[in-house]
Amino acid sequence: MFFDLLCLPITGPIGGLMWIGEKIQERANTEYDDTENLHKLLLSLQLAYDMGDISEEEFEIQEEELLLKIQALEEESVENQSE
Repeated sequence: MFFDLLCLPITGPIGGLMWIGEKIQERANTEYDDTENLHKLLLSLQLAYDMGDISEEEFEIQEEELLLKIQALEEESVENQSE
């Protein structure tokens, strides 16, 4: 315990940097997973349309929503990288 307190001025900043790195990694993984899931939904939507399960109008509406979500995630990612 005493040793931990003695080393705190050295280990404190290192621990803080490690914590920040972990948070950045978590955020990157979440954004990648979200984008990947939206692409999978887009693919399943295309398959449903091709099989005749949904109408062309319904397909176009849902496709536009998914594409807008993908675009928003990509723009958010670019903004976060420029900061």
